Amino acid sequence: MTEDIVLTIPSSLAQEMKLPPDTIREELMSELAVSLYQRGIITAAQACRLAGLDRFQFEELLWKRQIPVHYSKEDLDKDIRYATGNL
Repeated sequence: MTEDIVLTIPSSLAQEMKLPPDTIREELMSELAVSLYQRGIITAAQACRLAGLDRFQFEELLWKRQIPVHYSKEDLDKDIRYATGNL
């Protein structure tokens, strides 16, 4: 069984961030998710869970930041098979 990882952000740093205090946690989780996804460390599904966003919200976030979605030929082939009922 694995344990949750807790990151500690010093309160002094959190107070200095140019973010509304009630959005700091969500913003930091989104930043971490996007960064790890962009580097190929986690999948889009994992990034969505980490950021607390659904797939469309996460892809919109990537689009706004001009970060390409990782979508391979294998992903396309799988989507085509699914769409045509050839699972």
